Amino acid sequence: MTHAIETVLVLDFGSQYTQLIARRVREANVFCVVLPCHAPIARIREIAPKAVILSGGPASVYQGGSPRCDEGVFGLGVPVLGLCYGMQLLSEVLGGKVERATHREFGRAQVRLHGHDPIFRGLGACQEVWMSHGDRVEAIPPGWQVLAETDAAPFAAARDPKRPVYGFQFHPEVAHTPEGRTMLRNFLFEVAKLRGDWVMSSFIEDSVAKIRAQVGGARVICGLSGGVDSLVTAALIYRAIGDRLTCIFVDNGLLRLGEAEEVETAFRAHFGKSLVVSHASQRFLSKLAGVTDPERKRKIIGHEFIEVFKEEARKFPDAHFLAQGTLYPDVIESVAAFGGPTATIKTHHNVGGLPAELGFELVEPLRDLFKDEVRRIGVELGLPEALVWRHPFPGPGLAVRCLGEITEARLAVLRRADRIFRDELEAAGLSRALWQAFAVLLPVRSVGVMGDERTYDEACALRAVTSEDAMTADWAELPDGLLRRTSNRIINEVRGINRVVLDISSKPPATIEWE
Repeated sequence: MTHAIETVLVLDFGSQYTQLIARRVREANVFCVVLPCHAPIARIREIAPKAVILSGGPASVYQGGSPRCDEGVFGLGVPVLGLCYGMQLLSEVLGGKVERATHREFGRAQVRLHGHDPIFRGLGACQEVWMSHGDRVEAIPPGWQVLAETDAAPFAAARDPKRPVYGFQFHPEVAHTPEGRTMLRNFLFEVAKLRGDWVMSSFIEDSVAKIRAQVGGARVICGLSGGVDSLVTAALIYRAIGDRLTCIFVDNGLLRLGEAEEVETAFRAHFGKSLVVSHASQRFLSKLAGVTDPERKRKIIGHEFIEVFKEEARKFPDAHFLAQGTLYPDVIESVAAFGGPTATIKTHHNVGGLPAELGFELVEPLRDLFKDEVRRIGVELGLPEALVWRHPFPGPGLAVRCLGEITEARLAVLRRADRIFRDELEAAGLSRALWQAFAVLLPVRSVGVMGDERTYDEACALRAVTSEDAMTADWAELPDGLLRRTSNRIINEVRGINRVVLDISSKPPATIEWE
């Protein structure tokens, strides 16, 4: 017997941890969606959530214009958990009082638990948690029960004893709250009584059915980049409609060493005649000649990609749908698609632009997924491991890693350096543990000595980061021996580079890519 998918709704009030909340819920095999806090109650009812989580946020609930949700959320009759700002909002709306704290809490704190509420089942009386707030609840709503306290926050956790509405002043979703996952799982399974049966196989079945219903008997065009997102998108659609899928791969001359050939070989093995390859390297490089501004590079590449794609797509007059490998972080980070209180980082090439140019209806089967979930689907679909675990690659390709002017000669230098770095990581068994790793060619020349000769060549930066979903990232601490071998090989084997440096910046404040 097939059960309807149980969904938990996270309302985003601008927290940097909102996506982490969603990930924690999904790690418990419960499907979860994120909406901006001002989402209409009609939209929320469409989702029919089995539970609601209110995220944190940077605002103060007592200030005018602070973000609010429709109060109909509290009348849905489902369990509600407010985190940090979410708890303060619950308190403010339901009759409590929130004020600026005389003693702010940022960082680790010890909470003392009261009683034996199901949300803290299996936990000791004292727990380490992560605090991040300058306001605090001075009075909980009438009739509420205190569940936890700290020295600075007398109402670190509380609930309405008459209905499953809870508030935590701390953040259970972050790694700095060691038992935070247990608390969230208790909310999902002890309080909300959810099944926890959302798995990739059921997602695949559901996606295939949705694609067939949306597309009908029409043809779908899918733009392949060589990355796992577009590969899994194509594989899902191919399973749904077979030969009525046409994949277009544009070789823009900005790919990694041997990548165009690898992609074509691997994709033909899976999609056969459904793959069309457009060899457009010279077209892109001629348009980029002399351009150094990164935003102009992106615009030129985006415009030219649309033109090439349009030319290829016109060859299939029965195509009415365009498939894209848009992921959840793409949607969240894009202003046009989200419009919530979360700060915009950048507009992604995947979200918007192309459909308007082509007049196609979008098919985005991965729109609600994170990268690791996409990889799990790829494994379920039996796709090649080398492609499933390929590191993310930006839409503009090496153009945003070849700083300064883009020429065939500089791209060749960058490709060789990048390949050496990735080969060394693979040989050391570290590649899969990293989110991304790549080389960057810098338009900075410095003096060097090779043999008895003076050199005046460019510098190469090595970038390796760990991350869960690219919303935040930490620089990876690589072994000294690996870095030494990589540097020696690049300088000795790649003419044009005489200095190798290591990027040890995290996101934020830096971004993963340099441009």
